[in-house]
Amino acid sequence: MRKATVSDDLFKRAQKLFPGGVNSPVRAFTAVGGTPVFLARGQGARVWDADGNSYLDFLGSWGPLILGHADPDVLAAIEAAAREGTSFGASTEREVLLGEAIRAAVPSMERMRFVSSGTEATMSALRVARGHTGRAKIIKIEGGYHGHADNLLAASGSGVATLGLPGCAGVTAGAVADTIIVPFNDEAAMQAAFAANRNQVAGLIIEPIPGNMGLVPPQSGYLPALRQLCDTHGALLIFDEVISGFRVGRGGAQALFGVRPDLTCLGKIVGGGLPLGVFGGRDKIMSAVAPEGPVYQAGTLSGNPLAMAAGLAVLRKLDQAAYRRLDALGQRLETGLRSALAASGVAAQLHRVGSAFTLFFSAEPVTDFASAKRADTGRFARFFHEMLDRGIYLPPAQLESGFVSLAHREDDIDAFVASSRQALATIR
Repeated sequence: MRKATVSDDLFKRAQKLFPGGVNSPVRAFTAVGGTPVFLARGQGARVWDADGNSYLDFLGSWGPLILGHADPDVLAAIEAAAREGTSFGASTEREVLLGEAIRAAVPSMERMRFVSSGTEATMSALRVARGHTGRAKIIKIEGGYHGHADNLLAASGSGVATLGLPGCAGVTAGAVADTIIVPFNDEAAMQAAFAANRNQVAGLIIEPIPGNMGLVPPQSGYLPALRQLCDTHGALLIFDEVISGFRVGRGGAQALFGVRPDLTCLGKIVGGGLPLGVFGGRDKIMSAVAPEGPVYQAGTLSGNPLAMAAGLAVLRKLDQAAYRRLDALGQRLETGLRSALAASGVAAQLHRVGSAFTLFFSAEPVTDFASAKRADTGRFARFFHEMLDRGIYLPPAQLESGFVSLAHREDDIDAFVASSRQALATIR
């Protein structure tokens, strides 16, 4: 059983400073209960908390640490950049180098713009879509998360394809009035949404592999159908690959499924774990961005030298051999966990794409947000704490994704599987 004296004390102090005691909601452990873990350091595949407890990390800062913690090459790149200056608010060679590396890996991003977060990337991409098409409405997927911009914090109303309702206090009805919500993996509902809003939809934004309703893969033919619908109706297809970009393969989900979007949003991995986002797409579309065009977007820290250096160091190491190893580790985890589930008799659905995975405690298939929400969150909470007590650090919420890194070894995966067997036996 882990000790948590220091974390408990830090959380009490943090609650006097920050809403909920945290600076991002899911860190508060609200979904699983208990006191949040305050992490002190990370190395390779492990993290240590403020009490000195050690964990095998399958969260990886929510995905970007694909090389693991404190990778020597990334640290060296950051240190070298920092010695030359941490911020200029001006152009640097590293911006060009990282942009060229991204375009080589993701050819749909003919031109791009660096920003400082995934939220900025998606918010800006939608503004570009509206500016380029001259249309107002946006379609998004129910349960899809694209950051906390007002028009994306929309909840679905009644019916299958609906106009958005404010999904968050402080978001006005006007802010989401042009947002249309459609269930994931439902081609018919998407067709109906376009038909009901003919010549009004600027763009469809979607995580091609949603990671924020848990990991839910697209059904066969779904993404190509979206591409066709956007082409038919003159709307832009926007892939939010903040999680899947460079995680499921060097070219992201668009390369994996062979579907080319008009605009792509990236983050996490391309910043080497530092604050960074990027949006980009076809040359003609990106020409709408200031100073070339009328769509304004700016940021003093956009393209900051530390994130550029870290991103370059990461992408240089992500060759095909790296992805083969990641997939092999992911397959080892999946095989072992499926065996553990079969032995336990616990009803669950395991989804994996490459090195990303989610274990849903549900007897029914999980194909969209509605079915994901029916998973047993109480059972997940018990599983989470059983794994944490055994030294395995997972996302502290059922509807999130876990990640394997290149720092994990086969025996780390085997330790995960062994711990899951014990945890599953406890929560039956």
